[in-house]
Order: sequence, then C-alpha cells, then structure tokens
Amino acid sequence: MPTLALSTIVKNAERDLPDCLASVRGIVDQIVIADTGSTDASKEVARGLGVKVISIPWENDFSKARNLALSKVTCDWVLMLDADERIDPGAASLMPGHLANKNVAGYQVTIRNYRSSLTEKVWDRPARPNDSEYAPAKQYPAYVDHENVRLFRRDPEIYFVGRVHETVGHRILETGRKLGTANFLIHHFGMVADDQTMARKLFFYRELGRQKLVDSPNDAQAHLEMGIMELENFGNAEEASRHFERSCELNSKFGVAWFFAGKSQFQLGKYPLALRSFERAEAAGHNTPAIAELAGDALYNLGNYEGAIACYRHSLKRSPENAQVESKLGLAEARAGNAAPGLEKLHRAIGRKPANAELHDRLIMVEVWLNRLPDAAKAAEAKLYTVSPCADDFLRAASIRVQMCDWAQAAEILRQGIAKCPDSESLRRNLAKVEQALGPLSASLG
Repeated sequence: MPTLALSTIVKNAERDLPDCLASVRGIVDQIVIADTGSTDASKEVARGLGVKVISIPWENDFSKARNLALSKVTCDWVLMLDADERIDPGAASLMPGHLANKNVAGYQVTIRNYRSSLTEKVWDRPARPNDSEYAPAKQYPAYVDHENVRLFRRDPEIYFVGRVHETVGHRILETGRKLGTANFLIHHFGMVADDQTMARKLFFYRELGRQKLVDSPNDAQAHLEMGIMELENFGNAEEASRHFERSCELNSKFGVAWFFAGKSQFQLGKYPLALRSFERAEAAGHNTPAIAELAGDALYNLGNYEGAIACYRHSLKRSPENAQVESKLGLAEARAGNAAPGLEKLHRAIGRKPANAELHDRLIMVEVWLNRLPDAAKAAEAKLYTVSPCADDFLRAASIRVQMCDWAQAAEILRQGIAKCPDSESLRRNLAKVEQALGPLSASLG
C-alpha cells in the first residue's frame, strides 16, 4: 500500500494548525511541518499534537521553503496543505484509489475558497452560493473553486517552482508525466480573514510577485499574476494593463491574459481596444460568461445597444441564472427601443435577486428615462424597503415625487431617510425645501 505524507510550511498559525492537522488524521502516515519563523505558539501547538517540527529559513520564496519541507518527506506520496486549509472528510475513503493509480504522477485538486459575499470573486471566477455540507464552512455565504496540484508522488524531479503562486504541476508536465483530477475537496478559509490580515497578505504577495518578475521577466504567468494583483486588489488599471499586454506578447494564446487585458482596458475607457482583447480571449478558448458580459458593457458604453444585446444574450446562454446580466440585457433592450421586453427582464432580474441594489437602480433609471414617473417612483420606493438604502436612495425617491409635484410623499420619504441616516445634511436641507414648498400649498388647500 503506498504511503502518504502531509507537507506544510507555517508561520504564526497557532489558531489554524489544530483543525488542519485534525482533518488529515487517519489519512496520512507522516506529517512534516516546516516553521519559517513563527513568533506565536505554532511550534508548541504542533508538538503538543505529537507532530515533529523543523525550522527553516524564510527567504521570500515559497518554492524554496516548500522544497526544504519536501526534502524531509519519506513517504511515496505527498499531500500539500496550508494551515488555513482542511481536507474534506470524504477524502479518507477516496485516497487509497488515488494513490494506487500508477498512470499519474499528481492530481489537480479542487480548492474551495470561502468568501464573505456573493459579490466577491477569485481571478475571473465569480462566487457561488455556499451549499456546503462541511460544518465549519456553513457560516460563509459564498465560495469560489480553483484547482491546483496538491497530491503528487515523491520524486526528485518533482519539486515546487515559482517564488509565489508556486506549484509542482509544471515539473510534472515538463518531465513527461501525467496529471489526474482528484475527486475530493480542500476547504480554504484564508480569504475570510479579517481586513487587517488580508491587507498584510496583499502587500506581502504583491512584493513577492514583483520579485518573481525580477527572477523571470519573460514569464507570461508571472505577468498575469502581477496584473491581477494590481487590478483587483490595488485598483491600478494602468499598471495592470501593461502586465497583461506583456503576458499576451509572451504567449499569444493565453486566453485568460487576453481577458484581463480587455478588463483593464475597459476600466481605462478604451472600449474598442477592450473589445479586440475579448475577441482574442474567445479565440484562445476562454469562453466564459464574464467575457461576453464585459464585451456587452463595452458595446453599451459605445452606444451600440444592438451589439450589447447580442453579447448579453450570449453571456446568458453560458450562465442562464445570472440576474445581473439579465438586468443589463433589459436595460440595453429598453435603450434600443424595445421597452416592454426590456422592462420585463428588469423586473424578472429583481425577482431573482431582490437584495441586489444595482438591479433596482437599472429599473429606476429606465422608468425615469421613459418618463414613466409613477412607475419610477414605485421602483425607487421599493428599493428603500428591499435593500439597505443610503441617503442618496432616499434623495432619488423623493426627487421623483417632487417631479410629480407630490410634495407630501416627498417630505415623508425624506423624513424616513433622516431617521435611517441621521447624519445626512443633504436630506435635512432638501426636507426643508420640500416643507417650504408644502407651506403655501397647505395654505391654499385650507
């Protein structure tokens, strides 16, 4: 029977280690924990659980650290986990079959990254509602899956590559070996850490990404990773765009790089250029709902509503339940002169996701644009009671009532807004104006 070792590197992981190690109990034959300089009780916690800990230097290089830990493994196979990860309980019965497969040298494993909101994503993958049966994960509303090689044979030719976002997958393929796909999950909780912890991680990984580019300036993947870091985490679209474009130069068939190149160009307002990048992404096989949606957004912003409609429909074919895209399709149809079907889609999208503020905003905008003020007022006031409104939401609802000369209802909405947002000077100022207008009106009615 092939043997299996857990290999992990840790630093200041005293809170996570017990649950991580408990998840592999009965699955692994050996545990190798390499500490890279903890200042908390990580080493003591591990030793208290009966695990031997080695200390290794930290040289701003994840691969070096992981390979040092790997050198202490004596089993036939290696499972790699971080301290904030847990292997799914179902893996225990599945692992022997994976280890017995003589045709593969490693397995891509699905890593389930739990998120605090459905609006979050990992790279270009949107979050999904969390329906996990894994008890420690049930408190989180969303997750995003990605894959990485986490189970592999111990072999001197199989080792980690990359200062950050390190993997053994490249070595397995470079040496002519085969990769399989594991049918168990790894649960990852590192993305639901507190804001301070996440901020420290982002700056840390950003610096490692820059050093990785110094090591490998012609690595398309490294430029992609750095571009995503700058775009998604630091909002630097200009710098991100340069990395994505360089990635595409280095690998013209890198579909995900073309997608992100288009996304950064879109954010910079370079819509025709973004559309060309999206076309290259599709041609390279990166056929995702997001790419068709963003192409639709670019065409909409260029005033090409019919083109936007076609793209949004294409996106919905790939993701039929996407209320956001259905709402955008409804907006584009209304702007193209097809008000009735557009409004129907806008209402249906809200019915699917009533707590999504953007969906309400599009409906209100279309009703106002169509000069259907009673319906616009109804939509604006519905938002106040469906989502968590801000002062601007009350101001907009009141302003529609003012346009209808419904001063009493406008005043009532503003009063409700002040009760909800007592620090809003804008609400108080506008209420004073409405009440001033109501005074003469009340006198004439009296």
